[in-house]
Amino acid sequence: MKLFKPFYIQPNFFYAGIGIVVLFAISYFVPVLFNIAQFSILVLLFLLFLDFLIIFIGRNKIEGTRILPDKFSNGDKNLIELKINNNYPILIRIDVIDEIPEQFQVRNFKISDTIISRNSKTIQYHLKPTERGEYKFGHLNIYAHSLLNLVAKRFSFEDGAMVPTYPSFKQLKKFELLNINQNSLEFGLKKVRRLGHSMEFEQIKEYVTGDDLRTINWKATAKKNQLMVNQFQDEKSQPIYSIIDKGRVMKMPFNGLSLLDYAINATLVISNVVLKKNDKAGMFSFSKKIENVVISERRSSQMQLILESLYNVKTDFFESDFSRLYASVKRHITHRSLIFLYTNFETLDSLERQLPYLKAISKSHLLVVIFFKNTELNDLIKNNAETVKQVYDKVIAEKFAFEKRLIVNELKKYGIYSILTTPENLTIDTINKYLEIKARGLL
Repeated sequence: MKLFKPFYIQPNFFYAGIGIVVLFAISYFVPVLFNIAQFSILVLLFLLFLDFLIIFIGRNKIEGTRILPDKFSNGDKNLIELKINNNYPILIRIDVIDEIPEQFQVRNFKISDTIISRNSKTIQYHLKPTERGEYKFGHLNIYAHSLLNLVAKRFSFEDGAMVPTYPSFKQLKKFELLNINQNSLEFGLKKVRRLGHSMEFEQIKEYVTGDDLRTINWKATAKKNQLMVNQFQDEKSQPIYSIIDKGRVMKMPFNGLSLLDYAINATLVISNVVLKKNDKAGMFSFSKKIENVVISERRSSQMQLILESLYNVKTDFFESDFSRLYASVKRHITHRSLIFLYTNFETLDSLERQLPYLKAISKSHLLVVIFFKNTELNDLIKNNAETVKQVYDKVIAEKFAFEKRLIVNELKKYGIYSILTTPENLTIDTINKYLEIKARGLL
């Protein structure tokens, strides 16, 4: 019975059978076709037996291996490779059905190809996960058949492989060197004019042509009887925190990813940029309680700690408790820090409920509130209204878009910085704001 378990009759056999049945029907009116129809049955059965011998004689005629990455990058295309060896002495056609993880909900995955005799072929395809977690693969099924294509034999390989999906480390590599790369402007990074000194004192040295006259140290000049200037160096090791709201306001999807996952990906990238700038990177998330806390440090293992914490961010999208956030910031962040708060406000009323806590945080820290534009509303505003219903929809959409701008102005009134951005531009806008704050010496 094991011999026939992987045995599959192909559609060509049934097509030929239907043709013979039609031939028998026609032979009722044309008797000469009756003998031809009978002979066709014998030929079909002979070809079926011959095809069976070609495909089923011998073992391990097809070998397959699935090559998976160590981990998937969330929101990015990840390469999967299938290496298939043909040990048959003839050219073989194959249909590959890989049992990909259930999270993708792909029910019709199939790749067809041909492999010449005694040769191998590598088949590639991509998967784009939209949520973090464990992705479990099933069997790699390969159906082999000859050019006759009357029967096929199934070969199964690679049972039970699992790949974890982490925040977008591919995006991390993409932006890793942009802060020192001359081509960074192509990605949207902006140079910001330095407005003043936000420097640590280093030493007093003799004046040379080109030194800033504003740094002349007149007391040292009087003692030395020659011009002396103060030399400064950029402030380093400043604490930078990314705080992620994982409440229900972050559940909104965009291109398959939730706003929460966009914030997680942006946090990973900005943390890497912060460490490259010799600052301290930290993060935590909050909803009903504070979780995934990583205190800002500059140690070599900091990025790995942040990556693991972001991978483990889990939520039921409850209502977020900003009062608990304020208490935690006051307890955990003892030095003045730059805080990027990833959240979302749809209306001015929703902001006003949380504004007292944001004002309290901004008294001790430099707070940047990051929230999102509703891109579907923007598309609705751009479209021309042709019916009364469309006019109403457009007016309501403009009202919500206007409230977003009011939120920016309200935060600015209390000295709170903000970033109003689209999900796809979140990472680059956050990096720009960080570089701007560093260049202007605001921290």
